[in-house]
Amino acid sequence: MGKLIFQITGAFAEFERSMIRQRIHAGLQRARKAGKVLGRARIDPAIEAAIRRSLEKGRGIRETAREIGVGHGTIQRIKAELAEAK
Repeated sequence: MGKLIFQITGAFAEFERSMIRQRIHAGLQRARKAGKVLGRARIDPAIEAAIRRSLEKGRGIRETAREIGVGHGTIQRIKAELAEAK
């Protein structure tokens, strides 16, 4: 009896998760149709240029991040873009 209840509960949870996924996708589509830009905003081009200059001078990731006031991940992404461009 306990196994049956567990299976029924699992089926309901799976169904609810499916409904949540459908509502999320519908909301994202509605936002795109309304012209909303989704995702995290890009950094200011002036800040990105300052990061590139700092990296080209040979400064490290942590030093550049501390100097400019952005996260390490941002510096790493830009450093990888510079490496790809070469």
